[in-house]
Amino acid sequence: MATANRARKLLADIAERAVLTYVEAFLGLLLAAGTTSVVSLSALESAAIAAVPAGLAVVKGAVGSLLGRAGTASWLPARSDPASTTLN
Repeated sequence: MATANRARKLLADIAERAVLTYVEAFLGLLLAAGTTSVVSLSALESAAIAAVPAGLAVVKGAVGSLLGRAGTASWLPARSDPASTTLN
């Protein structure tokens, strides 16, 4: 049961990071397209392009779950992670 709970928390952590990365990229592209002549993208194109960094955030989170603090998508080891409750 503890493993299922840990996996659920890890998936929620990765999903949160991916969704927020998508929103940030999408809004950034919309702002860039609306305020500069350097980028000319429609909202649909911006939405599609924003999926790329969101997908990379999922990959980064999956790798982080193997490298960093157990049960999280963080790349920092527990001894260096400021979110850890037990620092070594």
